[in-house]
Amino acid sequence: MSAPNKSYDPVEVEALKPEEIERMRDEALAAFAAADSLDALHEAKVAHTGPASPLALANREIGALPPHAKAEAGKRVGMARGAVNKALATRQAELEAERDARVLVEESVDVTLPYDRVPPGARHPLTTFMERVADVFVSMGYEIAEGPEVEAEWFNFDALNFGPDHPARQMQDTFFVEGPKGDHGESGVVLRTHTSPVQARSLLDREPPVYIVCPGRVYRTDELDATHTPVFHQIELLAVDEGLTMADLKGTMDHMVQSLFGPEMKTRLRPNYFPFTEPSAEMDMLCYVCKGESVGNPDRPCRTCSSEGWIELGGCGMVNPRVLVACGVDPEKYSGFAFGFGIERMLMFRHNVEDMRDMVEGDVRFTRPFGMEI
Repeated sequence: MSAPNKSYDPVEVEALKPEEIERMRDEALAAFAAADSLDALHEAKVAHTGPASPLALANREIGALPPHAKAEAGKRVGMARGAVNKALATRQAELEAERDARVLVEESVDVTLPYDRVPPGARHPLTTFMERVADVFVSMGYEIAEGPEVEAEWFNFDALNFGPDHPARQMQDTFFVEGPKGDHGESGVVLRTHTSPVQARSLLDREPPVYIVCPGRVYRTDELDATHTPVFHQIELLAVDEGLTMADLKGTMDHMVQSLFGPEMKTRLRPNYFPFTEPSAEMDMLCYVCKGESVGNPDRPCRTCSSEGWIELGGCGMVNPRVLVACGVDPEKYSGFAFGFGIERMLMFRHNVEDMRDMVEGDVRFTRPFGMEI
C-alpha cells in the first residue's frame, strides 16, 4: 500500500489554478450583469451555480488534494462562489424591482378619470315616498304589517263585507288566479285588489288594540295609460281600540299631511260609501301648491288642484262592525278607523308627474331627478 501523495501541488490541477477560478467567477458575474429579465437570470444561475457549473466541478476536485493543500484551494473556490452568489442575489433584486415598477405602470388605474362616467342610479320615488309615509305612522307607534299579494278571495272580499254580487268581484275587475267562489262556499284565489286584506289578517293574528300601517303592491284589471296602471301601490292604515272615533281618524290624517307637506296643511271629510267602513268618507287635503288661493281667482290658476283648492287623498271611515265580527273582534267593546290611498296618485300630485307610465317603464331619466334619498 502506497503512502499518501504529500507532494501533490493543487496549482497543477487545471480547474483549481487561481487564474481559472477568477475566470469562472468573472464569467458568472458577466452573465448575471447581462441578464435583462428574470428568465434570463434563471438560465445564468443554472449555468454558473448549478451542480454542473464550472465552479461546482472545481469544488469537487478539492477532495482529491492532499490534506495540507485542501484549505487553500477550498478558500479560493469558496470566495469565488460567495462572490457569484452575492452578485446573483443583487441582480435578482434589481430585476424584481424593475418588474414591480413595470407592473405598476402597465396595470395602473387612473383614479383621476371623471367619477361620473357611469351615471349614478337612484331609488325609485314610489319606494321612497311609501317608506316616508310609513315612517310617519311608525313614529306615532304604528306597526308595519304585510300580507301576500296572491290572496284568498275570503280575505280580499268576504271578510271586508263585499257581497257576493259586488261589482269588484267580477272577472273584468279582478285578476283571478283560481276560480271565483263557488256554490259550496269554497274561496277563490285572486291577486289582491287592495291592501285591506292585511287588515283582516292582522285582526285575526292580534288581540286589540291594533295599530298597523300596510304598504304594498296591488292589482286591478285597468289598462295602462296616463292615469291608470294594472299594478300600483297603496298604503293603508288600521287602528282598532276602545273608544276610537272619527275625530281620532281626522287628527291622525292631519298629522300625516302636516308631516309630509307642511304644518299649515289641513284636511276635510266628504261623505262616501265603502263596504268595509261605516260611516265612510273621502278625505281631501288642502292643495299644497296654491293653499286654496286659486279658488275663484282666474288670475292665479292652479294645475295641481284645477283651482278647486283641495286634492283628494283617499277613502277612510270607521271600521264596519261586520268586518270586526268576521275577524273575531267584539264590536260592542272595540271600534276602529281605516284609511288608504294610492302612492302613484299622490306622487303625481306632489311632483307634477303627468303620465303614470313614466313610473313603470324603468327609465333612469325619470328616477334620477329624485336622487338617492335614504
